[in-house]
Amino acid sequence: MENKKKFNIIRTQRYHSPCGDLILGSFGDKLCLCDWTIEKHRIAVDKRILQNLQACYEEKTSDTIEKAVRQLDEYFNRERTTFDIPLLFIGTEFQKNVWYKLMEIPYGKTISYGELAKLLGVPKAVRAVANANGANAISIFAPCHRVIGSDHSLTGYGGGLAAKRLLLDLELNGKSLL
Repeated sequence: MENKKKFNIIRTQRYHSPCGDLILGSFGDKLCLCDWTIEKHRIAVDKRILQNLQACYEEKTSDTIEKAVRQLDEYFNRERTTFDIPLLFIGTEFQKNVWYKLMEIPYGKTISYGELAKLLGVPKAVRAVANANGANAISIFAPCHRVIGSDHSLTGYGGGLAAKRLLLDLELNGKSLL
């Protein structure tokens, strides 16, 4: 008899946003994935999540994903400025600290990577903070798009700079994307 390893299941579903396609993933009753399909770090993100949760993906919706879809639709319609879905961050303690701090950046506001590093109490770790920001697998819900360069320029974003610009325009200028 063959001994097969039992894997946990992460349910996934695509979401077609006005900024590009996202993959939503839920593990139990928490959202663990809201990442851009074009993300250049897609393979590394998947590897980190699947290994840490000892899981595999199954393309199937869940209550958590359905709630995420509703909240994203409301966000893009300018009917929602905050989210209330439980999140499951998968990463190092440092990365998780960065991602939780992202959630404190108010809707319609931006901060620089340097300011984020100072808020985290590691003012000299700007590059490490930027790398952790780039490894965020739960975009929009943990709003990494609100972090910009110290010269107010738009810098790297998993969904591409056009998506980052659209998200910031939605929040800063009130232009509905749906």
